[in-house]
Amino acid sequence: MKIFISGGCKNGKSYYAQKLAMAQRKKSLYYIATMRPADKEDDLRIIRHKEERKDWGFETIECPEHIENILNICSKDGSFLLDSLTALLSNEMFSPEGKCDFFAFENIKKGLGKVYKSVEDIVVVSDYIYSDAFIYDDYTEGYRRSLACLDRFCAEQSDIVIECVFSSLIIHKGKKEFEMLYEKISSFLF
Repeated sequence: MKIFISGGCKNGKSYYAQKLAMAQRKKSLYYIATMRPADKEDDLRIIRHKEERKDWGFETIECPEHIENILNICSKDGSFLLDSLTALLSNEMFSPEGKCDFFAFENIKKGLGKVYKSVEDIVVVSDYIYSDAFIYDDYTEGYRRSLACLDRFCAEQSDIVIECVFSSLIIHKGKKEFEMLYEKISSFLF
């Protein structure tokens, strides 16, 4: 099953996404880590996430760019967790040299399309960054528009679309599919 989960920062998305990926596991279980750490806080966040899933059977695959490359590394019949689309876009849109590619989302969308077509079970995590009313600079607005485009694409491709709000799940698409999955995981999800 293909699942898309979005929500605000530190609302429990990664925790739920890990459990959902585990529930779909048939063979291999892959955690596709896209974050390229930039500071001590990022380092600590990565350590925390690795600690959370340490005994859950995930094989961590670092893939900060060109998401389609996972298809050359992983068994396509595995269960995948891509965490996160937000970091993937940041990595491909903003280079370490300070350049900005406003069309990076197009390449990411193509890569994600290949992944969606090639794997059966995937959970994709993204951050919801659209609710404030501020007007940002061109780079930030370009990033927000690009992420919105990728989020819409993933939602269209997914069987289940979930919004995580204050650690509560709102199912926007695939309620029946989610209920079937929930039956399987209810003993260890909450």
